[in-house]
Amino acid sequence: MQHTRTTPRRRTARAATAVGAVLVALATGVLAPAPASAEPATVAEAGAQVEQAALQLTQIDEQVHEAEVTVAAQQAAAATAAQHAAEAQAALAALEPRLAAIAQSGYTGRTQSRMAAFLTSESATELVQQMTTLDMIADHTEAVVAEVAAAQRAAAEAQAAADQAAATARAGLEELQAQKAQLQTRVAEYQAIFARLTAAEQARVTERLAGPALEAPATAELPPAPSGAAGAAVRAALAQIGAPYEWGSSGPRGFDCSGLTRFAFAAAGVELPHSSRAQAGMGTRVSRDQLQPGDLVFFYSPISHVGLYIGNGKMVHARTFGRPVAVTSVDQRGYAGAVRISAPAG
Repeated sequence: MQHTRTTPRRRTARAATAVGAVLVALATGVLAPAPASAEPATVAEAGAQVEQAALQLTQIDEQVHEAEVTVAAQQAAAATAAQHAAEAQAALAALEPRLAAIAQSGYTGRTQSRMAAFLTSESATELVQQMTTLDMIADHTEAVVAEVAAAQRAAAEAQAAADQAAATARAGLEELQAQKAQLQTRVAEYQAIFARLTAAEQARVTERLAGPALEAPATAELPPAPSGAAGAAVRAALAQIGAPYEWGSSGPRGFDCSGLTRFAFAAAGVELPHSSRAQAGMGTRVSRDQLQPGDLVFFYSPISHVGLYIGNGKMVHARTFGRPVAVTSVDQRGYAGAVRISAPAG
């Protein structure tokens, strides 16, 4: 998977740097507040501004989710490293009484111990036996101490690396969240423009973003899912139709796109990360003509939106503000592929 031996710490730092660069570009580029002289001249222009803002916020939201996944992974690595360090310390502590006993009995120095054995042995056979035993004890003691010391050093190094990686990920997440807060303020400005659109233009903007809302089919009308988990996910997602779109939420009262698919598969006993891009890296890739109910379908490049395929060319998804969870056609602009999530073993 990796072609070079890049450390997790370096990968995390690079990811945080890259994400920061993207955020700067977005925050200072196409989403910068328009000057007073650049007020939209037509409802079409105003609608385009709102649509552009929503698309860009989706990308930022996805970056935040990815950073959250990274933080969770790095924190788990730090906890594992700390456990290893504690185990190594406990092993060393358990050896200390044995080492003390060896020292008190005079077996810590090979020369001194050999001399004692020579003076106290009553026969050549007994002398050989004592010396052999002494050598075994000394070799074993040295090997154990060396092994524990090496393990303790390795655990300490792993702990330090994990701590630094987690700190780097947290710093990146804080930067992302700050940028997201700024972007949300700007989107609020665009939403004010959206509110001035006619009802017909609002509908057109929403439809361009989320696709036309379709009537939700009954479960019995859908083709069979390839697994019980997929079927359960479809039923759970369809039960959320009408729930409001809410950035960063995975329910139960509101959802963003990956929050909805995460919620749906959690109902089926399958844990998914709260990130459309991370979800795209799971399961088995399937082509458009092989889609089955329960498959995850992804959009845009880089991937920043996900829906749940329910069959008959339809999907259920949470797409944008002003549009609740709804059923739409899967054939929308930006279609980027699909994956099939396997049911948990057992």
